[in-house]
Amino acid sequence: MKILLIEDEPGLQSAVQHYLTREGYTVTTVDTYRQAAEKVHDYDYDCLIVDLMLPDGNGLNLVRELKKQQSTVGIIVVTAKDALSDKLTGLDAGADDYLTKPFHLSELNARLRSVLRRRLFGGQATIQAGELTLWPDQQRVSIHDTDIKLTGKEYEILLFFIANADRLLSKSAIAEHVWGDAMDMADLHEFLYTHVKNLRRKLVAAGCPDYIQNRYGAGYIFSTRP
Repeated sequence: MKILLIEDEPGLQSAVQHYLTREGYTVTTVDTYRQAAEKVHDYDYDCLIVDLMLPDGNGLNLVRELKKQQSTVGIIVVTAKDALSDKLTGLDAGADDYLTKPFHLSELNARLRSVLRRRLFGGQATIQAGELTLWPDQQRVSIHDTDIKLTGKEYEILLFFIANADRLLSKSAIAEHVWGDAMDMADLHEFLYTHVKNLRRKLVAAGCPDYIQNRYGAGYIFSTRP
């Protein structure tokens, strides 16, 4: 999952980025309102973690602008303020959740998973896709009650496929989602091909139908339809 962390405190930004990256997220960081506005315009993210008090603007204005554009991105607002009015203002502006500094990183992770689950899969604790069962909070995948061992990137690709089932996804869209802004620095299409090939092999070997269809020159479609 792609996360944009908008936080101007260097120590907190580094700690959150390190923790979430270790948890399997792809995290891009910015520390100003201007940089954040550019990033959300140029890239698609699954969730934003937005500090309200930025050196060149108020994070709430970014939230309001995204909601005005009917963006479906998840938003968690973070601020040092703890007044009820600030919390309500953030939620009224369109944020999905609210955290007050200081907070435990594990709590942020729990809120983040909850927001992503609501946004992508209607809040389901488990996801059923054909004969596959996924537990997003555990990054666990099984078929016929047998767990399938996937790498972090393979899991992210599979989850992205399922969230966009029956839609043609370009290689660029998949690679950008999984590897983030690194797509600006390297051609990852061949790397993506290898990951998708390994993912398909593991699923089929476990007895799963081959739900991933290659569209030569265009991308991939994940479909559980006969």
